[in-house]
Amino acid sequence: MIRSDKGVFWAILLPLIAVLIWSLNIAVTRYVAAYISPVSISFYRWLIAFLILTPWILPKVWQQRELIRPHLKQLAVLSAFGLVLYQGLSYTAANYTTATNMGIINAFIPMFTILVSLLILKDIPTRFAVLGCIISFSGLLYVIAQGDLRQLSELTGHAGDMLMVLAVFFYAFYGVFLKKWNLKLPLMLSLYVQIIFALLYHLPFSVVRLRSIK
Repeated sequence: MIRSDKGVFWAILLPLIAVLIWSLNIAVTRYVAAYISPVSISFYRWLIAFLILTPWILPKVWQQRELIRPHLKQLAVLSAFGLVLYQGLSYTAANYTTATNMGIINAFIPMFTILVSLLILKDIPTRFAVLGCIISFSGLLYVIAQGDLRQLSELTGHAGDMLMVLAVFFYAFYGVFLKKWNLKLPLMLSLYVQIIFALLYHLPFSVVRLRSIK
């Protein structure tokens, strides 16, 4: 019974901690948006993660390189969707919308995941899932329109919200691809290789950014 209670405790606490971290991430992103470019935020975030993880993870990556090599293309795609497109668009959206709207739209990831799963995995959602999607999508439109659905015709006024919706859509692809491929790789090794790809993707944009500053 004690073990069961501990399991329930951690099952509740860990998701709450994850949500708190995501909330702080959104708030900080919105705060620094006026001072740091989206490309710089995303690049340096993954660069710091890479530098911190390298002493512990790189030797393991080298040891298990034969296990990792067949999955490099898949890891590259995952990195593009989850670490680059989602993060990059989120940071860009922070320049044009509020942290509150970003958080609300981010909460629609499950709805988009259901839709993408239907397209890629052919997973047929239950009627309750469909009903939930309809209600969620209606709520999303209400948030973007700021309570006045007539404003939806003026999309230029909601550029940040639309970018955030697109970011969430890409993250849904990230989750579905994870499920579809079900890579038999240790979590930290998979994340580390994705971070390397993310840095490579960011590198050309970072170089252009530095040259424009000079």
